[in-house]
Amino acid sequence: MADNSRELLLLGLTAQGDRPSFETLYRSYHPRLSRFLSRLTQRQDLVEEVVNDTFWVVWQKAGEFRGTSLVSTWIMGIAYRCTLKSLRRSGSALSEPLADYEDPAASALQIEHELRDWIGKGMRHLPLEQRTTLELAYFLGHSCEEIAGILDCSVGTVKARMFHARVKLRNLLPSLGGIKERDRYEPLG
Repeated sequence: MADNSRELLLLGLTAQGDRPSFETLYRSYHPRLSRFLSRLTQRQDLVEEVVNDTFWVVWQKAGEFRGTSLVSTWIMGIAYRCTLKSLRRSGSALSEPLADYEDPAASALQIEHELRDWIGKGMRHLPLEQRTTLELAYFLGHSCEEIAGILDCSVGTVKARMFHARVKLRNLLPSLGGIKERDRYEPLG
C-alpha cells in the first residue's frame, strides 16, 4: 500500500499539471506496461503507441481518478482498453503472445525454456479474455479484484474466466507436450 500512497500523490500532482510527477509515473509504469502489452501483441510499434496513448489518458484524466481502486489497477485498465482500441483501429489481430516467458535475468536452462514454450503454446489457444485474465493473475500478480477493475467486469467473471482457462489448459497441455491420451494416466517407468 505504500506504493499506492506514493502513486496517489504523484497522480494528484499530475492532475495539477506537475510534469515531473507525471514523468515519474511514466518511468515507473513504462516497463510494466510494455511487458503486459507485449504479451497481447508482438508489434513493438503498437506497444509503444499504446503506452503513449495510455499516458495521454492518464495526463488528461488524472483529476477524475476516484480512488476506488489502486492507481496501478486504473492505469492497467486504461492500457488494456487502449490496446483493444488500437488493435481494432489497425486491423491487427492479436499476435501469438507468450512465445517466450523467459526473464532475461534468468538462466537459460533448456528444461525451463521448453516449459515456458509449452505453456505459451497452450495460452495461445485460449480466448483473449481468458488469456488476459491468466496473464494479469499469474504473470503480473494482480488480485481478482484488481483484474475485475482492469478488465471492467465483475470478480465473478474473473473467477469464471480463470476456471475455464485452467480447465482448457489442463485438457490441452498434454497433447501439446506430445502425451497421447492413452499414455496420460499410465505410471511412468
